[in-house]
Amino acid sequence: MIANHPEREQIRLENVLFALGNPLRLEIVQTLANGDELACGRLRKDVAKSTMTHHWRVLRDSGVIWQRPQGRENLISLRREDLDARFPGLLAAILQLMPEEE
Repeated sequence: MIANHPEREQIRLENVLFALGNPLRLEIVQTLANGDELACGRLRKDVAKSTMTHHWRVLRDSGVIWQRPQGRENLISLRREDLDARFPGLLAAILQLMPEEE
């Protein structure tokens, strides 16, 4: 694992809400919500790599995602179990309000 993954009990609501307050980060969470673990390159869209690195760091440091190295890539997955344990119903409510991906 990459450093800076908070333990479940260290995940703070204000950090999660800050991380999810950005449309691009929210879109990443929506993409990961089906339980897949995806390579960072598949989540990048048309955004500079350095910008995406910043967004992944915010999501990781807040406890929203797991990030682990795999060869030359980093694999990213949603920490749904941890988020549901800390803040029951929060993630489901946020994802339910999101428009469907096209």
